[in-house]
Amino acid sequence: MTASPQPSGRSFPGSGLAKGLAVTLRTMTKKTVTAQYPETQPDLPPRTRGVIGLFEENCTVCMLCARECPDWCIYIDSHKETVPPAAPGGRERSRNVLDRFAIDFSLCMYCGICIEVCPFDALFWSPEFEYAETDIRDLTHERDKLREWMWTVPAPPALVPAAEKPKEYAAARKSADRTAAQQAAEAATAARPEPTRPEPTRPEPTQPKPDRPEDGDAR
Repeated sequence: MTASPQPSGRSFPGSGLAKGLAVTLRTMTKKTVTAQYPETQPDLPPRTRGVIGLFEENCTVCMLCARECPDWCIYIDSHKETVPPAAPGGRERSRNVLDRFAIDFSLCMYCGICIEVCPFDALFWSPEFEYAETDIRDLTHERDKLREWMWTVPAPPALVPAAEKPKEYAAARKSADRTAAQQAAEAATAARPEPTRPEPTRPEPTQPKPDRPEDGDAR
């Protein structure tokens, strides 16, 4: 057996302590910078994995994200609806309608598999991170909250200067405006008092007119 080679350099006793003290002295002389959170929000990288936002218009309820999730923290419920034919003489079709989309962030390990396997770009990373709760059961967020986080997703860099915005964002904004207008109309209708119907008036009885004397009759 060959002996292992001995290190050429020799360290004098206390060299490790001296190196540690040197690092401490260099740190003590530097100016301390404290981030005043929450008054000052941190500047996060654009690809920060905070929470998962749901772009509901693109979801087809294919269940691929729920099946591929290693933690089984995605819950999806849906039902089928019959769509009338687009043209006369066509046949009806059935489509899946999303009823529930929830993510339990107490189980999520932020692996991003659900976002990568989604074939219709319905899930995105949001840099939002302020969603702490006092009860672990409140960390299961439904699709309404996931949709709110979708608006905090940073826009991808444009491939072409002065390019048009993606159609999905315009469709989502139009759908949100239509929903808000519908809710406002329903609230205005509920707040409007019901009109009182006037009571029906009875027609006054008409008196018969006296018969006019004919020509030649005595008056």
